[in-house]
Amino acid sequence: MSPTMQSPDAPILGQVALSYCPIIDSQRNVMATRLSVFPLGHARWLPVGELLTAVSQVWPADGPQVVLSVRCEGLLADLLMVQPTSNVLVEVPKFMACDPVHRDSILALVEHGTTLLLSGRPDQPLPRELLGAFKYAIIDLADERRLDGGPVPAGVKRSIGFFQEGVQTIEQMEGAFRRGAVAVLGWPVDESEAVPAARSSAAALRPDLKVTLELLNQVHQEAPLSQIETTLKFDPTLAFRLMRYINSPVFGLTVEVTSFSQAVMLLGYQRLKRWLALLLATGGSDKNQRPVMYAAVRRGLLMEALVSTHPSGEHRNEMFICGVFSLLDRMFQRPFSELLHTLPVSDDVYQALVEERGPYFPALDLVRTLEGGSGHDVREKVALHGFQMRHVNRALLHALASAFQIG
Repeated sequence: MSPTMQSPDAPILGQVALSYCPIIDSQRNVMATRLSVFPLGHARWLPVGELLTAVSQVWPADGPQVVLSVRCEGLLADLLMVQPTSNVLVEVPKFMACDPVHRDSILALVEHGTTLLLSGRPDQPLPRELLGAFKYAIIDLADERRLDGGPVPAGVKRSIGFFQEGVQTIEQMEGAFRRGAVAVLGWPVDESEAVPAARSSAAALRPDLKVTLELLNQVHQEAPLSQIETTLKFDPTLAFRLMRYINSPVFGLTVEVTSFSQAVMLLGYQRLKRWLALLLATGGSDKNQRPVMYAAVRRGLLMEALVSTHPSGEHRNEMFICGVFSLLDRMFQRPFSELLHTLPVSDDVYQALVEERGPYFPALDLVRTLEGGSGHDVREKVALHGFQMRHVNRALLHALASAFQIG
């Protein structure tokens, strides 16, 4: 999906702040996306139809699942009155689930086949007729800590499966699954903790990525085509993936490409560098790192989408690489100050990742906040860095739609 594709757009995208996070199952795959919707201060009435239309452009009825987490009682009440497509799950906060005013709407949605999630532990038992209305409960990790990380005591019974919210580290993710969580909400990436320095210079990137790194350096230096082709031949798996990529429907070629040199010529240096960066960030075999790889791809696509109107394709590619590389320190457990001595990146990318400054850092800072941030946090970052909320929301939905094309 190219940066020039038509992005979801509607007036409501200028009236709300959006954030998102994945719902990760026990196999460490993204089983759905949670889209949080926060009304802006001046929004008095929000059209639920426009919201569902914008959502359907990213998550069509036959596409992946999305959980709508609407943080506005009026808009959520309107949402409970309509019938979304079967892949749209609706999150209902505990105070609304216990309110008799919403009883009939909740039961009607369940009758229609809509999947409902109960957010939070109710302070009082749910009405008997609603006990079977919710497929999952969303429980914050702070509540689980009362159990001291052990199994659920006999006196604490769960009649439905639960999603664990508030997970920030791989250890917390593993603990949630040990306690029986169906899924966790959010990327297990705590960027507030420093990555330890490598013990020796020998702690380099994994050997299986050596050719990818060498090619990245050659493409960055615009090495002769013959040199790039020779390097490709040292890794048959990588060469096969390149040929499969260039012959995929994305390029719409009428004649099959059969030579490495032709593939590289058709891609060009910029697109080849982008493809190699993506391979480097998604080439791990540790399943616990899989959610982090998903996050890296979405960061790259979102940073690119934020500058989709920029006339320079090279600038957009650099933004993409900055986002994709922004989690390499977590993946390889090495600080950026060491990693980027071996990875070819521009000065602007280096400044954003290592020094948290420069022209790319505002977009990176915003992208981090959009990963499950509150409405207040999102509004604050949008204003701080001079973005427009409607543009940011469009870029976010565009990037999520593009991510489904990649997988």
